[in-house]
Parts: sequence; C-alpha cells; structure tokens
Amino acid sequence: MQTARGEAGFSLGTLIRRPETGSLIGFVAVYLFFAALGGAVFIGAPGWSSWLNIAAEVGIIALPVGLLMISGEFDMSVGSIVPASSMTAAILCGYFGFAAPVGIVAALCVGLAIGYVNGILVTRTTIPSLIVTIGMMFAVMGLTLGFAVLIKGSTSVSYVPDPLTKSLLGHFINGMFNVSIIWWIGFVAVFYFLLHISPLGNWIYALGGDRESARSAGIPTDKLTIALFMLSGFNAAFVGVAQVMTYQSAQVAGGQSFIFNSIMCVVIGGVLLTGGAGSVIGIVLGTMTFAVVNQGIFFAALDPNIGSIIIGALLLLAVLSNDKFRALAMSYSKKK
Repeated sequence: MQTARGEAGFSLGTLIRRPETGSLIGFVAVYLFFAALGGAVFIGAPGWSSWLNIAAEVGIIALPVGLLMISGEFDMSVGSIVPASSMTAAILCGYFGFAAPVGIVAALCVGLAIGYVNGILVTRTTIPSLIVTIGMMFAVMGLTLGFAVLIKGSTSVSYVPDPLTKSLLGHFINGMFNVSIIWWIGFVAVFYFLLHISPLGNWIYALGGDRESARSAGIPTDKLTIALFMLSGFNAAFVGVAQVMTYQSAQVAGGQSFIFNSIMCVVIGGVLLTGGAGSVIGIVLGTMTFAVVNQGIFFAALDPNIGSIIIGALLLLAVLSNDKFRALAMSYSKKK
C-alpha cells in the first residue's frame, strides 16, 4: 500500500508541476460552459470549425510569441507584419502579375526582415523589446499604408490565387475547416521539438531565467534572440499570406487584433510575463481557450461585450493559477 500511495503521490506531484495544468483546467471549464449555452450546434461541426479556424490563425503567431516571452522578450510588431506581408503578396501577384511562389516568398522575407531588425535593435541597444517592437509596429504600419497608396492607390488589393495555391493555403475542408488548422498542427510539432526536445529549448529557458548567466555559460544570447524575433516575423507573415489566399484580398488595417490576442493566448497558456517558464502545450491550450470564448459568445447569443469581460477574467485567473500551481509544485518538492 505504501508503494501505491507513493506512486499516486508522485503522479499528482508531476501533474501539479506541469506548466500547462492550469491551462487544461481552464480550457475544459470554458468549453463546458459554452457547450451548455451553445447547445448541439456549438458542440457539433459548425462550432468546432468556427473556433478551430480562429485558433489556427492566432495560434500560428502565438507559438513564436510564446517562445519570445519565455526568453524574456515581447513582440508587438506581429500585428503590422500580418498586413505588410499580405499586401506584399497581393500587390506582387494581384497587381503586378507575378507567380504565386514569388509573392509568397517575398511576403515571408518581409516578415523575416522585420524580425531581424527587431532582434538587432533589441540586442544592440538597451531599449526594452516592448518599446522597440511598438515603434516597429507603427513604422511598418505607416510604410505599408504609404506603399499601398503609392503603388495601387488604395488601401486594399484583391488577388485570386490559382487552385493549387488556394488548396494549400486558403482551402476550407468540407466547406468548414480551414486548411490553416493543418499548418497550425505542423507548427506546433516544430515548436514543440524546438522548446522541449532540442538543446535550443534549454537555451531559451536560460535566456528568460537570467540572461547574463546564460551568456556566461556560453549561450549565444544575441544570436538566439535575433533568431526568435525572426521566427515571430516569419509566422506572422505566414498568417498574412494565408489570409490573402483565403479571403482573396489584403487590407492595410488587417491584423491589428493579433497584437494582443496572441499575448493573451500565451498568458492564458501559462507562460510567465517575467520569462523563464512555459510550454508549447500550454500555449496551444491557451489559444484554444481564447478561441472557444471568442466564438462561444456568438453561439450562445450573448452580448459581445461579455466576451471581453470573460477574456479579461481568464487573464487574471491565468496569472493567479500560474502562481498557485508553481507554489504547489515548490511545496511538493520541499516535502520530497
């Protein structure tokens, strides 16, 4: 019996120490709440496709944003990279008539370039990444608007992709599930490997825990920081490209919602604002929770303003639960 109790205690302690435990509890509670209010439609294919489509878009961006936050950095420029990349692809392909691969590669390079500049500015100056990326966000938004008006004379550009490109990046499976969901799953697998399997994961955690100690230990902190910002830019650009292929148009003002939505998903997913802790599974659960609330309000026929209240409450509960679960984990470790 002592062995059985010991094994049970170990399992409970292991579960408590998992950074995504609070996120899992939150997701289950939120889904059950809206399943009760939304009824059969919400728990059926229409409901699942609705919130999974939202989760895929914001989730692709939330993954690198989460890794940056684990490393102790912020990226507020993703909301401007999305429209910048989508306008790049739409103008090159829809206005100048280039082949789809040219527009896609150019759009992704825009995201990588912006991420690189963010990383250089953060590592070469003493300005916090929050301020650097806010400045970059406004700069990119202004440039995107200026170039769109200069080249096209409009703040929107239409583009009808070829069938192959449409099927790869903008197709709705069974008319409901966007193909971006598959891409999101692929990105989750890649980022899980980076953070939890490859040696880079330990470097990212060390960077968020104590940058100077990480540098003293031989970790290339500057190169790693630049690489993480470039990943963030790449993923935001990918979402921008996918939006063009899905909706067949690009808007200068599109993408601003991703700025705070991605951060909310990451925080709800258990990543500490101070860095040094978090997981990819937690970020995925936080993204799913956010998406369920976002679409559950519609299916439950509730006042849209209630959605903001629920999301705000989730953020507070996430921060409090993160601290609580870590306190429980520490107390369990001391008893051991």
